[in-house]
Amino acid sequence: MEQLESHACFGGTQSVWRHRSTTLDCEMNFAVYTPALAAGERLPVIWWLSGLTCSEQNFITKAGAQRYAAEHRVILVAPDTSPRGAGVADDPAYDLGQGAGFYINATEAPWAAHYRMYDYITEELPALVAAHFPVSDRASIMGHSMGGHGALTIALKNPGRYKAVSAFAPIVAPTQVPWGEKVFSAYLGADRKTWAEWDATALLEQAEERLAILIDQGAADSFLENQLKPEIFAEAAKRLGHPLTLRLQPGHDHSYYFIASFIGDHIAHHATALNA
Repeated sequence: MEQLESHACFGGTQSVWRHRSTTLDCEMNFAVYTPALAAGERLPVIWWLSGLTCSEQNFITKAGAQRYAAEHRVILVAPDTSPRGAGVADDPAYDLGQGAGFYINATEAPWAAHYRMYDYITEELPALVAAHFPVSDRASIMGHSMGGHGALTIALKNPGRYKAVSAFAPIVAPTQVPWGEKVFSAYLGADRKTWAEWDATALLEQAEERLAILIDQGAADSFLENQLKPEIFAEAAKRLGHPLTLRLQPGHDHSYYFIASFIGDHIAHHATALNA
């Protein structure tokens, strides 16, 4: 690994690293916030997954999460949102290709060669973090928009692995909205039956655990009606008896101003579960 950045922050350290990913076959960046530690101490880890067009930088520079991570004694890990580089397939649109990995494993050319973000987030990067940073075996996961989709699907596909899950303005039913239909057609092909594996609402139908879910959604989000549709997920959770707290926040949009306003609540939600 190569260290790209290191900054003192709320008594701890915000760092950014680069490594060669064998899963994605490219160079990848990821960010880690580590609170001040006693000798030999290990802390729980919260994984943050960012949204479309973002990198690891958006969360660490805009969310204001480090203050709450230091307070609750948790480590934050924020990976990039897709494979990147000159040899990685891309598209001129903002919602396909680099910056739009969607945290799934692509099966269609030319995407399948690099776009295996699910395997990267659930296998390669956790192993790398565990080998080089003072994380314990207790983990949780959260994210925003595309990353909220990633956090929900990853938690639902891996029962017992995460102590908590939460999301800001997540894409909860990608098989039913334009963002998901576009990306899944490209990455997974025309057979819509294969798409359900990556749809949080569909996965909720077969959930093996009742992990409590916290979702915050801005009421003034311009993507709310056509792309996010949290009511689809809420209706499924109610019918299935799955614990869900869905908070519609008046006046808030899709931006990091929204995330910064409620990130403290989310980290507290995770810390409670991680320290239980």
